[in-house]
Amino acid sequence: MSNDINAASSYMDSLRWSEQNKTTQSDKKNDALTQEDFFSLLTQQLSYQDPSKPADNDQMISQMTNFTMAEGISGLNEKFDMLSASMTSNSALQASTLVGKKALLESDSIDFGDDQLAKGSIIAQSPVEKLTVSIYDDSGQLVRQIDMGAQAAGAIRFEWDGKNGDGETMPAGNYEIKAEGSLNGEYTSLPMATFKNIDSVNVNGANGIIVNTSAGAVKLSDVAEIA
Repeated sequence: MSNDINAASSYMDSLRWSEQNKTTQSDKKNDALTQEDFFSLLTQQLSYQDPSKPADNDQMISQMTNFTMAEGISGLNEKFDMLSASMTSNSALQASTLVGKKALLESDSIDFGDDQLAKGSIIAQSPVEKLTVSIYDDSGQLVRQIDMGAQAAGAIRFEWDGKNGDGETMPAGNYEIKAEGSLNGEYTSLPMATFKNIDSVNVNGANGIIVNTSAGAVKLSDVAEIA
C-alpha cells in the first residue's frame, strides 16, 4: 500500500512540475506588442476620452498608420537578417572554390614552380617603346631579360618559362621582377601585376572575402583576375 502511495505521489509531483514548466515557458513569450494589443489599447483609450472632446479622426488614423508602419519595419528587419545570413553562407561557399587558383595582384615579384609558366601583366598608361622585363634571383643577380619591343597602352601580358639566359631551368621559388621602357620619350619603370597562388579564403564580415595568397592577405575586390 505504501509503495502505491509513493508512486502516486511521484506521479502527481511530475504533473505539477510539468504544469509549472508550461507556465514558465509561457512567461517567456515575446513581449512585443501585437496588432491585437494595439486595438485593445485603442479601445481603452476611447473608453476614457472626454465626451465633450472626442478624439480627432485624423489622430486615430495617424496612430493606426504609425503602428502599421512600425510593425512592417520590424518584419523587414527580420527578413533582412535572414537575407544577410543567407548571403554570408553563399559567399563562404563560393569563396571556397577559389582555393588552388591564382590571383592577379600588383607585385614586384613572380612565383615560378616546376614545369609551370610564370605569368603576369605590365600596366602601361600610354604606348611604350623598348619594353624589357628583367628577372632577378634572391641574391639580386640578373637571371633573365625578356625584350618585348614596342607595346600599345593597357595591360601587357608576359610569360616566363623559368629559364635563365643560358636556357637552364631555374629552381622553383620567388623571383624579383622589373619592367622598364620608354614612355612618352622618358625611360622609366612600369607597375606590374603577377599571379599568386590562393592558399585559403576568409569571409570576414564587413571586410568581405579575404584572399590569402603567397604574397599575403588581400581583399577579393583588390584582385584584378582569377586564373
